Amino acid sequence: MMTKYKIAWLPGDGIGNDVMEAVKIVLDAIKLDAEFIHGDVGWEFWCSEGNPLPDRTVDLLRKTDCCLFGAITSKPKEEAEKELAPELKKKGYVYFSPIVRLRQEFSLAVNLRPCKAYKGNPLNYKDDIDLVVFRENTEDMYAGIEYHPVPERVLSTLKEHPKMQRFSHISPDDMAISVRLITRQATQRIIRAAFDYAGDKGYKSVTVVEKPNVLRETSGLVVREARKIAKEYPDIELWETNIDAMCMWLLKNPQDYGVLVTTNMFGDIVSDLCAQLVGGLGFGASANIGKDYALFEPTHGSAPKYAGQYKVNPLAMLITTRLMLDYLEENVKADLLESAIANVIAAGKARTYDMGGSSSTLEVAHTIANEIHTLERENG
Repeated sequence: MMTKYKIAWLPGDGIGNDVMEAVKIVLDAIKLDAEFIHGDVGWEFWCSEGNPLPDRTVDLLRKTDCCLFGAITSKPKEEAEKELAPELKKKGYVYFSPIVRLRQEFSLAVNLRPCKAYKGNPLNYKDDIDLVVFRENTEDMYAGIEYHPVPERVLSTLKEHPKMQRFSHISPDDMAISVRLITRQATQRIIRAAFDYAGDKGYKSVTVVEKPNVLRETSGLVVREARKIAKEYPDIELWETNIDAMCMWLLKNPQDYGVLVTTNMFGDIVSDLCAQLVGGLGFGASANIGKDYALFEPTHGSAPKYAGQYKVNPLAMLITTRLMLDYLEENVKADLLESAIANVIAAGKARTYDMGGSSSTLEVAHTIANEIHTLERENG
């Protein structure tokens, strides 16, 4: 008998394996009818093959309904090259983040990051925070358009800009340039996604977070498009803030905000801040959603020093799994998992070290699985 879903299973590096084991315990408890297909990704494949995301893995994802992703190790250019297998060195291999490549390869334009304060979490900044960050996922500084040294053809074009005059005495070897590329189409897509979500979930405002007073053309385009689109949603207020002020206001009055929408770099930064407000990256979940595919990952890193110790908090990965269930329209299972997570946190039944407890990664998962069984019995 065929399963209902085929899900790509990419543990990745470090604690990615630990938290994915925790997910399997919980998915078994809610009886998701799915086949989980393992894919190769991560640092070991960079070192041995010169590609942290082998083509065979990309092909695998194309045959699945969505992907669960654990964690990834990334290092700067020079460090990455040093760790290549000897026979691969000096062959022109350049490390590129697998997760960024997957976002671009599958046009996973919408990055959704919920940051919710669960009652009873001792790490909450305040108990009534309920934020969702919408981060454009495919362009901005992450488009990977960079130069060092700067080619003469690029420099000659830039020299036409009057503000380049004060850099005219600097050698191209002493310059590095990254392009902030923002398109109207991607901007409209992420802003509309944020407004649609706010309408569906009952949020009263959408806040566009940019820096148009300095980045007049790129951030300016984003703000102008937000103002146009906001007119289509008369019941939802559009608020506008600069990224620096947003960081201050989130610390001062995080309860004032609901849905935030912004570009790739600012979204990466502000979503980490929001995660810290509700307990840190141990609670940081995310969904990367495109028109035809989606990939789900916690926002924490691979933490190699903890790999295999089953010490880290799996809740970010489990909340991420709830997002996957939402995407698959498994609404009953999604709500069941959400309730189990909330109940376990509220009761303090199992807490990892970051929450002041001593429970292991898998103990937390088993506790949530047991809570799922309890809720099922109570609800008949």
